[in-house]
Amino acid sequence: MAPKESDWIQGAEERAAQKKTHVSFPQLKYPSLRDEGFRDPLQWLTGKAMDDGAEGLWRVHDKLYDFTDFVKKHPGGEEWLELTKGTDITEAFEAHHINPSTEKMLNKYYVRDAKTPRNSPFTFHENGFYRTLKRVVYDELKKIPKDASATADRITDGIFATLLCSSGLACRCENYWLATFWYIIASLSLATLTVTCHNFIHRRTNWRMYLFNMSMWSYRDFRVSHVLSHHLHTNTLNDLELSSLEPYLFFTPRKDKPLHARLGFLTEWLFFPFIFLLSFSKRFLSIFLREGFFKAHYRWHDAIGFLLPLCMWFTSGSSLPHVLYTWLWINCTGSLVFYTIGVNAAHHHPDAIKDGDEPRSLTPDWGEHQVEALLDRKDINSNTFAVMTLFGEHALHHMFPTLDHSILKYLHPVFMELCEKYQANYRVSTQFQLVLGQIQETMRTDFRTQPSK
Repeated sequence: MAPKESDWIQGAEERAAQKKTHVSFPQLKYPSLRDEGFRDPLQWLTGKAMDDGAEGLWRVHDKLYDFTDFVKKHPGGEEWLELTKGTDITEAFEAHHINPSTEKMLNKYYVRDAKTPRNSPFTFHENGFYRTLKRVVYDELKKIPKDASATADRITDGIFATLLCSSGLACRCENYWLATFWYIIASLSLATLTVTCHNFIHRRTNWRMYLFNMSMWSYRDFRVSHVLSHHLHTNTLNDLELSSLEPYLFFTPRKDKPLHARLGFLTEWLFFPFIFLLSFSKRFLSIFLREGFFKAHYRWHDAIGFLLPLCMWFTSGSSLPHVLYTWLWINCTGSLVFYTIGVNAAHHHPDAIKDGDEPRSLTPDWGEHQVEALLDRKDINSNTFAVMTLFGEHALHHMFPTLDHSILKYLHPVFMELCEKYQANYRVSTQFQLVLGQIQETMRTDFRTQPSK
């Protein structure tokens, strides 16, 4: 690590130590590097390693393991273990491994007990809500048709083909209205393809996850910001998807929220069109700002996004400037649509717990927290295409992120049964109500008290 970067990290750690603790979970340390620099995935991992007490190994609950010899054998792909070395992966291990026999494998790689308590409020008691649900779901999965996930594959492939065709036609058509029509179709295809590819990013290495990079974003970065951060630490200060756009947009309630943040439902439209390109730019600039970044974190698939304008150029016969102009419009509009879908999908509503609100427990069951941190949409969950393209089946997806979206509907009966048994605060809404809720949540400055169980 470059000296200037180590000095910056040391200074950032000192500043984090001076900050208040989590409002909702005061027993936790304020996340290191949360308010520093790029607020990007690598910085989040670096800060998490500083707080987790993993001592350069992998932490699961209160034990440390050395998976170095297992990395290349990992069934989900070596990238998961490569990215998380030096951090606490308890939530990831629990949520990503449904088969109960997986836990027995840990003994082979045990090194020693951790020296510090976990810097996480979440619990996984054997007879608690989440572990009970996981055991029931493991049995239910045996009853699901083997070809159930084929629908998700076909939807993703169809949207990808539509993107390639429509983007080329947007360049080729000389008629303004016809070109505009195909530009809109291409933009919607890029946005929805990026959403559907998220279904594959959560899972073991597969070719469809690479299509996410058609947006110019990096699926590898998204595996950190979304899968390892947002999914596992939902709506807490460790959720990178909440902090990455601060101080311009605040997705958590704050007494001192500035006016532009309270009007975030308007100002977000100034940022959303450029986030695809901004994410690419941040990753590219890291080559020059972080020693060893190119070798350690840059990959061949970071260039996949350039395949879209290249295909447009070859298939349309248009001039390169016209192709680039059209492509930038498609990319920015796709970015706007993607983030508009995402911000109205489940979590940004006054009834969804955020850091600042009073939790029902200072050490909540992880699964119960996931239920508290979102609202499902009954009008979206009723249609598989909508589920795939609008982040549907949100509650069950958070519970079991590695399962294909199109099979989650089969698990609803047992999920609802256990929510009732454990009094988990599961709620449903509609897409329209969540849009209104997102506006209210953006303006919210007061903290909410959770109802007791």
